[in-house]
Amino acid sequence: MIRRIDLRGAAGDPAAPVDYREAVPRADFDVEAAVPAVHAICEEVRTRGLDAIRDFSERFDGCVVDDIRVAPETIRQALEQLDPDILAGLEESIRRLRATCAAELEHDVVTDLGPGARVTHRKVPVDRVGLYVPGGLAPLVSSVLMNVVPAQTAGVRSIALASPPQRDFGGLPHPTILAACALLGIDEVYAVGGAQAIAMFAYGVGPCRRVDLVTGPGNIYVVTAKRLLKGQVGIDSEAGPTEIAILADDTADPAYVAADLISQAEHDPLAASVLVTTSEELAAAVDVELDKQVFATRHTERIRTSLGGQQSGIVLVDDLEQGLDVVNAYAAEHLEIHTEDAAAWAARVRNAGAVFVGPHAPVSLGDYCAGSNHVLPSAGCACHSSGLSVRAFTKSVHVIDYSREGLAEVADHVVTLAEAEDLPGHGAAIRVRFDS
Repeated sequence: MIRRIDLRGAAGDPAAPVDYREAVPRADFDVEAAVPAVHAICEEVRTRGLDAIRDFSERFDGCVVDDIRVAPETIRQALEQLDPDILAGLEESIRRLRATCAAELEHDVVTDLGPGARVTHRKVPVDRVGLYVPGGLAPLVSSVLMNVVPAQTAGVRSIALASPPQRDFGGLPHPTILAACALLGIDEVYAVGGAQAIAMFAYGVGPCRRVDLVTGPGNIYVVTAKRLLKGQVGIDSEAGPTEIAILADDTADPAYVAADLISQAEHDPLAASVLVTTSEELAAAVDVELDKQVFATRHTERIRTSLGGQQSGIVLVDDLEQGLDVVNAYAAEHLEIHTEDAAAWAARVRNAGAVFVGPHAPVSLGDYCAGSNHVLPSAGCACHSSGLSVRAFTKSVHVIDYSREGLAEVADHVVTLAEAEDLPGHGAAIRVRFDS
């Protein structure tokens, strides 16, 4: 069901080092190939507005949506009708996420550089954001929380949310998604999905005013729209199909490892599940567990497709040092550590969207109730990007407050540097303040 990749011995020749990132391939997720189609969608939304959005909803979602904005009363009713157990789960997830978001909220930093010379580093929330919540293969209600809570904690004043219309629910987003919006006090919700939702946020269409920033995961069309519209609007990241990597030795429980690989594979046929291990015995035991567990799940075919794809595999390594090199090169969205002294190995991870330490911290915990955020960089982007957090919804502003005395102390340096760059007007703007 899942292939083997044997990298044992690959680290032995320093003169011909192996590129581990290439050795563990990912799914084909060709954003560039989607650009022409998505560009056409965005242009239609820009030029035709609501008419284009309605046409795309009918074509892609099979829904005729007359009013793209969901009535606030409909949102409130969804919460009233929500299963109490789901409500309790959402409330606990929100409580934990609010706590971690509040702890990471940055405050202004003031630096005094001399008498009358002060620079303040201010953190300012973005004014208005558009949050995207997928609704394709699964209604990702947890993504409502992961987007909204950090935005609210950051102090964003205006929040709009879009999720695809569902044919089974009369052209509205999934009712559980609406209920989560009501629980968080979000009443500006649009039944719009795909690239057209990102274009709506970027350009401002109909009842939806233009936003400053768009966040949230989505399919290849959503990702491509974010790439094309970056600059017109800010984006969080270009998140592709979900992925899990597990670094494990012979102390790992094969049932746990297999279950966790399956948990991400059920998201999408393109999802990646990668086990990196020093133990052939564990690899064989995980194979057995996969055969057993996959056929007991609801989404068997989807999971089999994911596990059997080029993006998934069991990677054999000589030792945990090589294994660490492999997972750092792979830069997984989610990385679990199932080893002896797991915390010590986790502390040496440089590249991962989130790190889950030990047998009792599965990715599923992070998806819902760990207090961490599950909107994370994928496709190797964890080597340079971070997951969604309060910081994504703020921007930094330097406030420069100098007196005449403070300016005088550096005036000659400013004039000299301005002359060095052949910008005499810059120097003149300093001199004029000291002309008698």
